[in-house]
Amino acid sequence: MNAEPDLSTTYLGLELKNPIIVGAGPLGDCRETVIALEQAGAAALVMHSLFEEQLHLEMSGREAHLEAHGESFGEATSYFPAAYEYTFKPERYLEHLRWLKKSVGIPIIASLNGTTPGGWTLYAEMLQDAGADALELNFYYPAIRVDESAAEVEKVLLDTITDVRSVISLPLAVKLSPFYTSLGHVARRAVSAGADGLVLFNRFYQPDIDPEKMETVSTLRLSSSNDLLLRLRWLAALRDKVDASLACTGGIHQPIDVIKSVLAGADAVQVVSSLLKHGPEHIEILLKKIRSWFQEHYYDSVHQLKGAMSMRHCPEPAAYERGNYLKIVQGWKI
Repeated sequence: MNAEPDLSTTYLGLELKNPIIVGAGPLGDCRETVIALEQAGAAALVMHSLFEEQLHLEMSGREAHLEAHGESFGEATSYFPAAYEYTFKPERYLEHLRWLKKSVGIPIIASLNGTTPGGWTLYAEMLQDAGADALELNFYYPAIRVDESAAEVEKVLLDTITDVRSVISLPLAVKLSPFYTSLGHVARRAVSAGADGLVLFNRFYQPDIDPEKMETVSTLRLSSSNDLLLRLRWLAALRDKVDASLACTGGIHQPIDVIKSVLAGADAVQVVSSLLKHGPEHIEILLKKIRSWFQEHYYDSVHQLKGAMSMRHCPEPAAYERGNYLKIVQGWKI
């Protein structure tokens, strides 16, 4: 068996000991859990997000919060969490970030979740001053207005990136949705606006309907490895086509999911659901089996594997995609 493989990688200019990042979520909220994640081998951690709505509440009270959603009905106050329902208030979030930086040795990536440009983005500077190693902007924008064009939706994204970039020098990752008309073009423009990395993809948590109570029901379903396919497609399409780091989030559960993501072009992967299911020690299992796979297949490093299955070697990616579609559809037999 060949020598121990080098799993180190670079993401957002940060040198990571392996590609596994703990993604944004509740795992970063408990100090004991964060320490256990580092001990299990996590290479970095993304804190859960500070939300634009939360920051509007903090800055100007409920009135400003509602003005930001002026298109909504008057009863919009019931749609959003009350201030006490957010995990951390902004000052507590900054305090937690400072504690993380003092207590663990892995990079800590702060997170902002927003949908519009505006003064709330000034909190990005506070996160930088509190010691964050990088910032992830989670742009979660459900575009459901029928009078809003694709160009207008994209402009909101780009203006928000520009606002955040204007107040920080930190590496900036942007967590994108897959639902843009021309995702590759949006990705390139996001990088031009100031993004140093792209995270593919955030998830829309769609409400269900209870027909008996005639109510909508909030649902949360953890991801599965089946969610990975869309991520692989776009990692492969964007590798070397944008001058930015690429991270995969959504569908990373098994060691082979990490390997597939790196083959497609990911610099790093973000893991949440599988850690919620199996605990911090799942990272140790992933890393052990990834090292075994590298040795069994005679790969020496993540760098050697990265992007080997991307579309950079495909002269006509669109034709390849169309051909794959036809093969699958025509291959179905009754």
